[in-house]
Amino acid sequence: MSDAPDETTRRARRGSVPPRHGRQKRRLSAVFPAIAGVVTMAVALSGAYAFYTYDQLAGSVTIVNAITGKKDTKNDVDGEAQNILLVGDDHRPDNATPEQMAELSTTSDGGATNTDTMIVLHINADGSQATMISFPRDSYVDIPGVGKGKLNSAFYYGTLNGGGDTGGAKLLIKTIQDLSGLQIDHYVRVSLLGFYQVVKELGPVDVCLNNAVNDPYSGVNLPKGKSSLDAKQALSFVRQRHGLPNGDLDRNVRQQYFLSQEARKVLSAGTLLNPVKLGNILKAVGGSIQTDTDLVSLAAQMRDLRPGNIQSATIPTLGTPTITVNGSALSIVQVDEVGLPAFVQGLVGQPEAYTKATSASPASTTVTVLNGSGVTGAAAAASQNLTARGFQVGTPGSSETTKATQVQYPAGMEAQAKAVAAVTPGAVAVRTSDVTGVTLVLGSDGKTVSAPAQPGSSASTPAAGGSSSGGSSSGGSSAKPSGEPSPKSTDVHNYGKANVCIN
Repeated sequence: MSDAPDETTRRARRGSVPPRHGRQKRRLSAVFPAIAGVVTMAVALSGAYAFYTYDQLAGSVTIVNAITGKKDTKNDVDGEAQNILLVGDDHRPDNATPEQMAELSTTSDGGATNTDTMIVLHINADGSQATMISFPRDSYVDIPGVGKGKLNSAFYYGTLNGGGDTGGAKLLIKTIQDLSGLQIDHYVRVSLLGFYQVVKELGPVDVCLNNAVNDPYSGVNLPKGKSSLDAKQALSFVRQRHGLPNGDLDRNVRQQYFLSQEARKVLSAGTLLNPVKLGNILKAVGGSIQTDTDLVSLAAQMRDLRPGNIQSATIPTLGTPTITVNGSALSIVQVDEVGLPAFVQGLVGQPEAYTKATSASPASTTVTVLNGSGVTGAAAAASQNLTARGFQVGTPGSSETTKATQVQYPAGMEAQAKAVAAVTPGAVAVRTSDVTGVTLVLGSDGKTVSAPAQPGSSASTPAAGGSSSGGSSSGGSSAKPSGEPSPKSTDVHNYGKANVCIN
């Protein structure tokens, strides 16, 4: 099996890819962002002792200048929402001993680094709520400057031609930002070696399963109900994808659940109030972390975070097809790229600039309508209604099929986006760098521009099904097109509460 990132079309010729040495490291790396999240929370929530201990940690943490476009990343935390990209990779240090590799049931690293697990941890402005958004490694997306490829190869391509770890981090961040519409504020990457020691320091982890599992590939063998896992069992637990209905997507669920359960442990008095235990945890993971800033800078932001206030979700997908790339079969996760920004926006809320903006007048707002509903004529009908309302409307066009109707806008056009959203009930406003002006993307949810009121009658606002309250047509059928792909993995869960079991 090759160690190259999975085959990428329109690939940039940046260099050769070393050979791969086995599948094991992919499975192991599934847990690392969980450890990154746990350690981030541990440092932040341990108060004054964290600042004292950081002197010991700082010498072993590698700082990478991965965040661009921000003047200061150390003093921008308290009082502002933060998006932290947590990354787990499959790299093992060159100086790892055979005994350490045997302890982890793996071998030495012989090839390129792939980031096999990626989570955006969103912390709200007052630090009391957090959201984990998982991005499956096999998501087939546009990698800037490279072309279509699996998301887990973006880091590798960024390291080529002298880019190093900083280049890898920057390209991965750019890829996720373009895909999701999120602005990444901080970056934490965790590699293999620290994992086992950290889990050992934290001690047994309690989990609960709705069904018994016995997977020879990962080694997990657990009964239905509650179990207490040691470090090696925990490793098997988060590696499992075989025998689960949705494969890697369900492994994302395992990872989210694991992080939430570890957070419960870290937030317990026995861990946070024990300087020796916390110090050992930080020392164990220090050499395995790369970040753009010191972790203690997150302390003020996260001091009120509790495990019951952490929600988890995986980005919406359309399926897991096998495609042919350069003559080879490639199993991918097909992402609902058009609907993804709206889904993310619904989880984390609107940017402050949008919420504070005052709607622009229709006459000063130019908008283009794209049809992603699968219904013929929907964009033309919506454009007619916008024109009738006084908007400046461009030529309607088409978009990839999406579920959610969105008002997409670039930064700086919040007022114009708000004006369009006001006449499109149920649409989600999404800030994205993919557009240069306000763009209304119609989805299969049936949301569209409400027709202006006719003289002598009340305004007609379409319901979710697309028909107006007065019975007249709003200018286009919203019947669900046959064969429309159904987005998956969009359920939002809270795994940090007590007595939560998963499949």
